[in-house]
Parts: sequence; structure tokens; C-alpha cells
Amino acid sequence: MNIFEAIVVAVVEGLTEFLPVSSTGHMIIASSLLGIHKEEFTKLFEVAIQLGAILAVVVLYWKKFIDFKSFNFYIKLAVAVIPALLLGFLFSDQIDALLESPLTVAITLLLGGIILIFIDRAFQHPTITEEKEISHPKALMIGLWQCLAMIPGVSRSAASIIGGMQQKLSRSLAAEFSFFLAVPTMAAATGYSLVLKKWANPAGGVQKGYEMLLNSSANLTAFIIGNIVAFVVALLAIKFFIGFLQKHGFKWFGYYRIAAGLILLILLYTKVIHN
Repeated sequence: MNIFEAIVVAVVEGLTEFLPVSSTGHMIIASSLLGIHKEEFTKLFEVAIQLGAILAVVVLYWKKFIDFKSFNFYIKLAVAVIPALLLGFLFSDQIDALLESPLTVAITLLLGGIILIFIDRAFQHPTITEEKEISHPKALMIGLWQCLAMIPGVSRSAASIIGGMQQKLSRSLAAEFSFFLAVPTMAAATGYSLVLKKWANPAGGVQKGYEMLLNSSANLTAFIIGNIVAFVVALLAIKFFIGFLQKHGFKWFGYYRIAAGLILLILLYTKVIHN
């Protein structure tokens, strides 16, 4: 992966991580078009640059994350992230297999788009407008919804926001709690990919993620630049999303997902992208 490719994938990550359009799906499309999707470092990179996106949330909501008097807030996040940690650990290999399938992304983009077009009508009467009103059982349910995003193309943001709205959270609060929940979820996924997960070594054998970075100056440079780009772009995307969501709801994201899914199917059918 060269610097240009790293920047392209990082821009895609920053733009889509917190929008209900599937960052994983879009990164798979981008890396496939760049011809680097099958590379082992690309797979690590697509997870590791989530660090930049995580930092964007912490910076924007720093008062919330550094308010140690509100210990209950941290407990809610811990409860909500447990399902993803358990399922991610138990089904890691199956999830990795799905991540290599652009066809899976195309199908889930289409189905998710149809759902988003009608989702605002399904949850029109929220009763919870502040984070302190979210109970631990509701946080757990949102965490269970988030697990749907282990299927590429579903979108972690969309799944957790819909989960929040299903639990009677307002649209804007559901989006904010989705951002909060992204921090421990993505931090765990990134930490696992860098420290615990074993990746294939082109020279033979396997290596840890951090070894892949430290053994190659090109990989380390791409990782650093990618996280910086993802951080800056995610800052802008989060601010845009909250304002757009309050004014227009989810339907336009639904239309976009359907269009993206159809385009991906065409690219697969014409062999521009290979499944």
C-alpha cells in the first residue's frame, strides 16, 4: 500500500464510519478498485485506522468522556460493548471470511437502504432525549443491535442508531450514543488486530499486527498518515451527520445505500471488481 492508497482508504473511513452507510463496505469497495483488497496489510489497515476516527469522537465529546463524576456513563458503554466483544471473539474467522466478499457488501447495502427509507416512520414517538435516561438494559439491547454490523455492509452506525430508536431514544440521542459506543467497540477491534490477531507474513509464517507495522517503514508511514487523515475527515463527518439527521432523517442515506449497492453489483457483474 502506497501513501496515495492509504489516504484514499482513510478518507473513505473518516467519511463513512459514523454515517449509516457502512464504512467497512466502502473500504472494501475502495481497496478493491485500487487493487489492494487481497493484501494482508490492507486488511489490517482497514481496522487500524479506526483509531483516528475514535479520537475524533473523543475530541468532539471530550467533556462527556472526561467527566469522571458520571461513572454510570462508563458502565453503560461497558454493558453495551459486551455483545460485540463476545461475538467478535467467538466468530472471528467467520467474520474475516465475510470481509473478503464484495457481493455480501452489495446485498447488505441494498437491504439496509430499503430499511433506512422507512425507518423514520417506524419510530416516531421517542421518550428518551438525554443520555442519563438510558438504562443498563436499554444499553445492552443497543449493543446487541450493534452486532448486526459484523456482517459487512450493514453499518455499525446504522445498526446501533436503529437499536437506540427501537429503545425509544430520540434520533439525535441515538446517533450520539452510537458515537460513544463506537469508542470502546472500535478500540477493542483495533487492539485485537494489532496485538493479538495473527496475520499471514508474505515471507512465510504469521506475524502480529504491530510486527507488520514495525517491520516495514512503508506500512508504518501509511498507518500514521491514514489515522491522521481519518481523524480530520471524521471530525467533519460527525458534525455534518448530526445536523443532516435532525433536518432530513435517514431516507437519503437509504437512497444512497441502494444506489451504492446497485453500482457495486454492476462492477461485480462486469468483473471490474472480483468477489
